[in-house]
Amino acid sequence: MKPLSKGKTGYGLLIEYDAGFINPSDNTHFLREMKESSEKGVFRTKLYGVMQKYGVENKNGRIYPESLLKREVENYMKLIDMGASAGHTDHPDSAIISIKEVSMRVTNLWWEGRNLMGEIYLPITKGYIETGVISHPADKIAHDVMHGFQYGVSSRGVGSLESKGGKNIVQDDFELICWDFVTTPSTNGSWVFSDKSKAEPFKESLDVKGYDVESDFNEEKKNLNMWDYMLKGRSPQKIDKINNVFNSFLDKF
Repeated sequence: MKPLSKGKTGYGLLIEYDAGFINPSDNTHFLREMKESSEKGVFRTKLYGVMQKYGVENKNGRIYPESLLKREVENYMKLIDMGASAGHTDHPDSAIISIKEVSMRVTNLWWEGRNLMGEIYLPITKGYIETGVISHPADKIAHDVMHGFQYGVSSRGVGSLESKGGKNIVQDDFELICWDFVTTPSTNGSWVFSDKSKAEPFKESLDVKGYDVESDFNEEKKNLNMWDYMLKGRSPQKIDKINNVFNSFLDKF
């Protein structure tokens, strides 16, 4: 399936480079949790941050409507409950999740305003904790974070894009596949931390005007009804003449 690149519309694979970075500048919380997990015999740790936002244009030039993104999150919560919410290291141009590349599992999602917040489980192996040997993609992520590397998480999905008012809007056929670890995020102010309180300053406020797709649709419908009213009772010849004048006007823009 062909990925839709920045600014392209149509149907295809929607690969976002947004959501956040793991912040290596303060990894004491991360290290402490990994040490405590090791002592309990459970080799894991968690990351937190902003996963997505609705009504806000990302750096790929795409906008996710509120109702659409909330629907897909509700569906994805079922995968979380099943333990089927796996994600990759790197961000392939594919709708398939490869088992050998799985490095994390999303364990919770919740809404804070227009921000979709998330909890990510990192299944670090016993071998890495005790010997430092990297045998799983999650070990590599943990190792790099502790050495100061910055990575992000981004969504993958399949669906259509349509241009509307100069904005590329994700359409109702969109299906969320997963989130992956990436090197370059695109959503402004989206960061992932081992201490979830660190994500607070980077959330988008509802006071910031977003793009309300549903409201714009209702406005378009109202305008369409006004247009129908203007044409009501006119002869077919007159309607054709009005349409030709209108289309000629649009061609100038």
